[in-house]
Amino acid sequence: MHQFTGMGRIAQLRRLGLFDTRVPRYTSYPSSPHFSPDVGAGEQDSWLRAIPEGGEISLYVHVPFCRRLCWFCACRTQGVRSDDPVEAYLGTLLKELALVAERLPDGVRLSRLHWGGGTPTLLRPAMIETLAQAIRDVAPFADDAEFSVEIDPNEVDGDRIRALSEAGMNRASIGVQDFDPVIQKTIGREQTYETTRQVVEMLRAAGIESLNADILYGLPHQTPSGIAETVQMLLTLTPDRVALYGYAHVPWMARRQTMIPEEHLPEAEARLDLFETARNLFLWDGYAEIGIDHFARPGDGLENAARTGRLRRNFQGYTDDTAPVLVGIGASAISRFPQGYVQNASGTADYQRRVRGGELAGVRGHAFTDDDRFRARMIEALMCDFEIDRAEIEAMGADRALLSRLFTEAAAAFPGMVEVDERRFRILPEGRPLTRMVARSFDAYDSSRARHSAAF
Repeated sequence: MHQFTGMGRIAQLRRLGLFDTRVPRYTSYPSSPHFSPDVGAGEQDSWLRAIPEGGEISLYVHVPFCRRLCWFCACRTQGVRSDDPVEAYLGTLLKELALVAERLPDGVRLSRLHWGGGTPTLLRPAMIETLAQAIRDVAPFADDAEFSVEIDPNEVDGDRIRALSEAGMNRASIGVQDFDPVIQKTIGREQTYETTRQVVEMLRAAGIESLNADILYGLPHQTPSGIAETVQMLLTLTPDRVALYGYAHVPWMARRQTMIPEEHLPEAEARLDLFETARNLFLWDGYAEIGIDHFARPGDGLENAARTGRLRRNFQGYTDDTAPVLVGIGASAISRFPQGYVQNASGTADYQRRVRGGELAGVRGHAFTDDDRFRARMIEALMCDFEIDRAEIEAMGADRALLSRLFTEAAAAFPGMVEVDERRFRILPEGRPLTRMVARSFDAYDSSRARHSAAF
């Protein structure tokens, strides 16, 4: 086990800019600020039709509604008090699914299905059944398919869990953030441990064997002892996977974050201490470290993928899904094809107007160049495995001299944190907090005009 928080290491990380740099999260390459309206519904149409017959795809469904808006959240969501907007939106999702189905070749199957939000669990049981059936009409599940749903313990009950289970959900993802009631009140997300425990027990009773949990470090009023208590409480629920995300304070993107008192946010160096405190507890409890911010029990699919070099990264974070196509359904959802990215209209009204008019909803995106493809793989390899295999990238068509230059420049920029030889470029264990910054060394796009989240 390596330590990130020795004083000498902190000083070195500070000199390298970890605590005052903003960089992309690299859930895509190029990152979404570089998408353009030059790619849209036309490409979405042709790229859907180009999926091979009998191929496997992943499907993401975005439900952009919440009963209450958590102040910490930067997702594209809107508050609703009644089910009327949700009913209308569901009708549009069904129409979009039908438009996609018209374009899919024969025999396509789903390897992964994920419902995200927002709060997908605000759908009533009948809505859940309707949406699930519409998805099955588009494409059946492949063998060993995974169907995951983001669950708000404050917005779910036994009937909804039964409906999801009957629809095929076999993985649940629960947002925890922090169990400290002071922190919860400060971030607008009050959710007791007891409520969370009861939902976990209902999920287990319904046969949902795989459980993910999300917690955040860098929240207002958070201390090492406090986050340690949250982690220990979470461990009593025995999640199979945990995402330990850094709270991204981006009030210029998410206006609700102006409710967060900035004077109570931990300083950048304190964030590293919070992360390391939580990280050590997960490792001591036997979890494997996955990428920069995930942990999984041995034998979990994500742990198997990381151990065998099959870990991948997409808009939902780390995944063991190897399907070449991810189709995004719903407002603001992003699809990834071998040819590039397409993002649906972000505003719910604009999205619904397009789909109800019989159009696909793509309005911006990016078509990959050959340079994009090998740089994307280098960045993904760093984010997943902390190393780049030179032979793999050269086999994708990258020029050997260009690779050597990129490796040499990155090594010079992060002395003592990376190593390079004839076979690979590797981030050393002590340099892993810098991973997103190192990845930026291989990014050909200018990220200075986009306001990204903090590097750590």
